[in-house]
Amino acid sequence: MGVARVFVVVLVLICIFLREGRAATFTFVNRCTGTVWPGIQSNAGSSRLDPTGFVLPPGTSRAVPAPSGWSGRVWARTGCAQDGAGKMVCATGDCGSGSLECNGQNAATPATLAEFTLAGGNGDDFYDVSLVDGYNLPILIEPAGGATGATTCGAAGCTADLNARCPAELRTEGGAGCRSACDAFGKPEYCCSGAYANPNTCRPTAYSQVFKSACPKSYSYAYDDPTSTFTCAGGRDYTVTFCPVATPSVKSSGGPGATTAPPTTGGLTPTLPGAGTGATPQMPRPAGGQQGGADGQGVMLGDNSWLASLATGDASSAPPPTRVALALRSSLLAPFLLLGLLL
Repeated sequence: MGVARVFVVVLVLICIFLREGRAATFTFVNRCTGTVWPGIQSNAGSSRLDPTGFVLPPGTSRAVPAPSGWSGRVWARTGCAQDGAGKMVCATGDCGSGSLECNGQNAATPATLAEFTLAGGNGDDFYDVSLVDGYNLPILIEPAGGATGATTCGAAGCTADLNARCPAELRTEGGAGCRSACDAFGKPEYCCSGAYANPNTCRPTAYSQVFKSACPKSYSYAYDDPTSTFTCAGGRDYTVTFCPVATPSVKSSGGPGATTAPPTTGGLTPTLPGAGTGATPQMPRPAGGQQGGADGQGVMLGDNSWLASLATGDASSAPPPTRVALALRSSLLAPFLLLGLLL
C-alpha cells in the first residue's frame, strides 16, 4: 500500500512539473497579397528561437515552438531581395543581418511589433502589438481557446491600414511604412526620454493619437494605457496573422526561400468586430478607461514600468519568476512531501 501511494504521488508531481514547463507554439499566418519575411528577436536572457527569420509566401503558415518563459518580439519584413553583394535587404523591418535569419538583431523602424512574455507574473502570458517603433503592416495576435474578457485571452493587434492614413511627415519614401513621431523628430516628448521618461510627464501626442484612434488595442507610445497589454493563462498557443483583414499589397520579390507549412484551414477568423466585412474593422476600446483588477479591463503591474519596458522592448525590467522557476521550486519540496505521506 505504501509503494502504491509513493507511485501515485511521484506520478502526480511529474505531471505537474511537465505541465508547468511545457512550451507554447506560435503559428505565423500570411494573409497579405505578397510574401513577407518574419523576424524573431529574443529579449536578453531569453532562449533563442529557431528559426530567427524565414520566408512566408501569401496564403501559407508556419509553426515555431517557444519554451516556457520565453520573451521577445516578432515582426514581418517586406520587400526583401539580395543586393549586389549577395546580402538580403528589406524595404521595411530589415534586421541588418544580411541573411534570412535575423540572428538576434532587431527590426529597423518603422515596423509593427508583436511582443510576448510567456509564463510571466503568476505564470500568465503577456502579449501586445506595439506601434511604438512605427508601422509597416497589420498584425493580429489570437490565443488558442478564445477570449474570456476584454483583455483576457482576447485578440490583440492592429488590423487597420495605417499606411493609407499616415500623416505626410511620418510617411516613409514610397509609402511602405509609417514612422513614429519619436523616430521622425527625435524629441523627448515624443520618445518619452529625459524629463519625459515617466508616465506622468510623457502623455499622448497628436501623432500617437492618430495610431491609437485607428488601432485602440495596440501600443501607440511607450506609456500607453494598460488596456493595450493582454494577458492569458500560461500554456496556450498563439496565432500571429499578418494582414488579418485588410490585405494591403506588400512589396515582394523572389527573395531567399525556405520551406513553409501548407495553407491554414479554419479556426483563424479574426474575432474583432467588422472582420470579414468590406470596412476596415476597429477594435473597441473599453469604456471608462478602467485599469487593472479583476474586471479584466487592463493589466497593471506595480508602477507600470514593466508594461513600458514591454512596449519599448527593454528587457532590463524583468517580469516576476517564470512558471518553470516556480515548478523547479516545487520539485525541491517533493522529497519532503513524500516523506510526510509515508510517515
